Amino acid sequence: MLTATTAPVFTNILEMIGNTPMLKITHLDTGPCELFVKLENLNPGQSIKDRIAIAMIDSAERSGKLKSGGRIIEATAGNTGIALALVGALKGYRLTVVMPDKMSDEKMAHLRAMGAEVVLTRSDVAKGHPEYYQDMAQRMADEDPTSFYVNQFANEDNSRAHFETTGPEIWQQMDGRIDAFVAGVGSGGTVAGVGKFLKSRNPECQVILADPRGSILAPLVNEGKTVPAGSWLVEGIGEDFVPSILDLAVIDRAYAVSDAEAFAAVRELLRREGILAGSSVGVLMHAALQYCREQKSAKRVVTLICDSGAKYLSKMYNDFWMRDQGFLARPKTGDLRDLITRRHDRSEDFVLDPTMPLALAIRRMRMFSVSQLAVLDASDALVGILDESDVLLALARDAQAGTAPVSDYMTSRVETIHPAKSTDDLMPIFRSDRVAVVHDGKVFYGIITKIDLIHYLRQQ
Repeated sequence: MLTATTAPVFTNILEMIGNTPMLKITHLDTGPCELFVKLENLNPGQSIKDRIAIAMIDSAERSGKLKSGGRIIEATAGNTGIALALVGALKGYRLTVVMPDKMSDEKMAHLRAMGAEVVLTRSDVAKGHPEYYQDMAQRMADEDPTSFYVNQFANEDNSRAHFETTGPEIWQQMDGRIDAFVAGVGSGGTVAGVGKFLKSRNPECQVILADPRGSILAPLVNEGKTVPAGSWLVEGIGEDFVPSILDLAVIDRAYAVSDAEAFAAVRELLRREGILAGSSVGVLMHAALQYCREQKSAKRVVTLICDSGAKYLSKMYNDFWMRDQGFLARPKTGDLRDLITRRHDRSEDFVLDPTMPLALAIRRMRMFSVSQLAVLDASDALVGILDESDVLLALARDAQAGTAPVSDYMTSRVETIHPAKSTDDLMPIFRSDRVAVVHDGKVFYGIITKIDLIHYLRQQ
């Protein structure tokens, strides 16, 4: 039951950073343990990175490294950039963010909406490569001596912010009764700062590293083994090097978590606990739950909701994206139907009505980010395909084409293929620059495009 409470009135949104609430997990299996999550997604910038952004900028101002109207440059997976954009905008600084190209569209849109310059670089190269995001940011800063390169991975103000704020808040909220803290490493500041603080109050408190499978850190912690970095899809967590601010000695144990495990955990967290969290939280939750379930006695465990899942709605919360990446299984048919991304017979696709105005069809193509749509009549029979080339020709020839029905411009001659045919039979269709319409004479199953075949062959 809701009750009225008195909350402070702030005069600056930066005053609202920190002092985030703690929530006990009650709908997931935590074994003999109690699991608590600190809701860092409720910071103004929707992530834990707000804490370090204000700390690093304030420190740079005091030291003279950052002067009025100056330019901030940072390499980031997105959340630190968003936090810097928030603080920088209110303080009057320009921001250039260098980020790997695997990051979500929502993060990039958020950054650009706040006025930041976004520079995308390759996510398939390691530290030392000229297009590695941190090396590129460093080079840009070297070329602009008036800029301030934040470098969260080596900035001591990063870990200091967590030692002075996050750690004490956790200790106070838990009444000093905390047996384990589970966190990941993006820049290393959270583990270093919170871990150091908690161990200064209780040396028996365990610090558990949650690490994506492919990161070099878990093998280093558990086995003292240096391994080559792999790749992973989870954002903002895991490393291919050891950040200088990270003190590995503070970590007691590490869990390696696969992308599939992380995405499943964060989706379950939303369904069972109502928490819309980011992809890195999936790594933390899977590791925290695994740790809790392995214990033989009751322990009080804390982990973090590092950021909001609103930045990942197009990724792990999107069933189609999950299916495309192989994380959600779909019953296999053993024929060409397995190549169809959006099956019509399973109501997964988006289609057009032949009487629909062309302008509305264009809006639907843009809304669903597709370049072609099937056109079906009232009896669900396929009557044509509308693709970008049809639309382009229509508008180029007639400025009023948007008011005409789709049937005036769709392609009625479609290349149909029986689902029992082989992938080799798709090539002549693609060479004629058409899409393959999968139809068995009775049922329209969907469309196969070149990129669908590419995805299928890659997964094989």
